[in-house]
Amino acid sequence: MARDNGEPGFGVYLHWPFCAAKCPYCDFNSHVRHQPVDQKRFMAAFAREIDHMRALSGPREVTSIFIGGGTPSLMAPETLGGILEAVAKAWHVPDGIEITLEANPSSVEATRFRGYRAAGVNRVSMGVQALDDRQLRFLGRLHNVEQALGAIGLAREIFPRMSFDLIYARPGQTIDDWVAELNRAIDLAADHLSLYQLTIEEGTAFYALHKAGKLTVPDEDHAAELYEITQAVTAERGLPAYEVSNHARPGAESRHNLTYWRYGDYAGIGPGAHGRLTTAEGKIATAAERHPETWLGMVEQAGHGTSEQSMLTGEEQADELLLMGLRVKEGVDLSRWSSLSGRSVDAEREAFLIDLGLVERIGNHRLRATPEGMLVLNRVVAELS
Repeated sequence: MARDNGEPGFGVYLHWPFCAAKCPYCDFNSHVRHQPVDQKRFMAAFAREIDHMRALSGPREVTSIFIGGGTPSLMAPETLGGILEAVAKAWHVPDGIEITLEANPSSVEATRFRGYRAAGVNRVSMGVQALDDRQLRFLGRLHNVEQALGAIGLAREIFPRMSFDLIYARPGQTIDDWVAELNRAIDLAADHLSLYQLTIEEGTAFYALHKAGKLTVPDEDHAAELYEITQAVTAERGLPAYEVSNHARPGAESRHNLTYWRYGDYAGIGPGAHGRLTTAEGKIATAAERHPETWLGMVEQAGHGTSEQSMLTGEEQADELLLMGLRVKEGVDLSRWSSLSGRSVDAEREAFLIDLGLVERIGNHRLRATPEGMLVLNRVVAELS
């Protein structure tokens, strides 16, 4: 992993909010439309909002672009190409930077993938989620294992870099079941895996089932055991964790996600997208209108779909830096935290957490969560804030 040199980079996040179906565990800003989406109209709106963000950020050099969703692989390659052209007109986009597209196996076809590659995408992140047909049906996925394997193979053939996601700690999942599935995933993976524990989020179909007692997830002890075995297996197989849920071969970490975790700037564009931008007045937080058609109307009328914009205080920035930075194995630069907050980390609280084995120092100026601390990260952050 490239060292944190104090310059986290400048990322551009593009949110395509449409999906073919809503997964029962998903609380992301995704929407199903039963009529074709007017992609030309949305593409023009993306270009206008990009121009608005450029006016806020000033001239910047982009270090990564991430197209998320929703299901961006439902976009026509021409739509994506037009949006990426708008990014390149607004900011300097050097050749060869990481450009990631999220894709679902059920929306994959060779011609579309080749079109994305021609548009500039050089990394794809596949929403596989399970390598078991029964579990895929439980998770509400539209693909089966055969389709997932085909999509993974196609992605490896077309794109220089490929990652895919799996969800574990599913109801009834044993340690042996997960170890077998995880090893199979590592055999298939190119250089990166994102491995997430199933969480029950308010507003999802799974939340309603769980509240009604019709869905039982692993208890905390079993979930912790699954997490620990995940760390052990991936490390042994050459894809160690570099963040709570992300694993990569050395040098293959997600450049874009590292910008988030190192608390860099990023422009969030599209319905529901969030951003952090350093302006002449200070660092601002932006959030866009979540409903796609409402966002579209706002952009066409006002040039942007921002529904919330606020100036962040130094203390708020320090809290965000801590929250994001402790997720990563490299930890947090405490001198940067102090410069933002105007104070030093409380020595007694830090010593308390060190004694508990939840955090540790790296040299004189960095602090990171230990593997045990990663299991209770919210507590660690709250104690240090």
